[in-house]
Amino acid sequence: MNSRKNSEAPIPERKYIVNTQSCGEIHVFVQGDLTQQDKRAVFLTVHDLGSNHHSFDDFVHHPSMCEIRERSVFIHVDAPGHETNAPALAENFQYPSLQAFGEELVTVLDFLHVKYVIGFGDGAGANVLARFALENPTRLLGLILINCTGSAASVLDSFKNKYFSWSGKQQVGQSTEDFLIYHRYGHQLLADTSPDKENVIEEFREKLHGLLNPSNVKQYVSAFLSRKDLSLKHLKVDTLLLTGLLSPYANEVDKLFQEANKEKTTILKVERAGHVLNDTPAKIAQSLLLFCKGQGLLSSVAMPGIDRRMSRGMSMEEYDKPNIRRLSLTTSS
Repeated sequence: MNSRKNSEAPIPERKYIVNTQSCGEIHVFVQGDLTQQDKRAVFLTVHDLGSNHHSFDDFVHHPSMCEIRERSVFIHVDAPGHETNAPALAENFQYPSLQAFGEELVTVLDFLHVKYVIGFGDGAGANVLARFALENPTRLLGLILINCTGSAASVLDSFKNKYFSWSGKQQVGQSTEDFLIYHRYGHQLLADTSPDKENVIEEFREKLHGLLNPSNVKQYVSAFLSRKDLSLKHLKVDTLLLTGLLSPYANEVDKLFQEANKEKTTILKVERAGHVLNDTPAKIAQSLLLFCKGQGLLSSVAMPGIDRRMSRGMSMEEYDKPNIRRLSLTTSS
């Protein structure tokens, strides 16, 4: 996604290194003023395989996110060893499971003194945030999950896994690279009419080899393929599941929704899109805004084509301030 070229200057970000028990050092990047968290929507993001927090950074700087960006704080979490130009993790380092990674996110929030967040995850990161929500529902005001899968290993995953070559830790094996490309851009590989697929895939390859440590990338992929089943039946947090109808994981997302708590979960399938964060950022921004308004957040941001209305005498910051009492996550008897 190259939309940042047409948007405003990047928001300055502050980097933090959080020491955790099961994930080692987690690199966290904060955009926005955390001292204003009571007057802002605070998003906690976790990225997909073969990327890092810059995939969300690009989305945040898309023109359609302008007003949301001005009234929000974004906490971007990199998976262990996925910060740009990271060294290889120590040989004796036990890479965390998606469950362990999710459970350690509360350590990040405690370190930053953040009370509540909207979880915003993509792919493997969506799975991580869902596990965090199940363990720590009182720290979330909602969840937005892109291409979140529930089954431990779909038929497709198992098939692709046969072609993995885990030998050689210094570079991404061709079969691993093929899996990552299919994982993120499978719809474009299958679409003969996609004019940009070669450019998109080449750009992904350049980032994969130029910015990320390949041996660390392998370990996150391995954790994803070794994930345990995920169920949203007992989810206590309002959740929006997002997928593209062209995504190779669309059926898996739909299956997760069918077995989820329908009182808390909504699904949105975007037409003519595979990886919705890249393909339809404006649509995702609109869906994010509508979801947040339903949680009492970003009330002063107008939906496209709708006039902004605020009570006389109320400042924009006061209008945006979350109604935490209304958003109480305590379980009713």
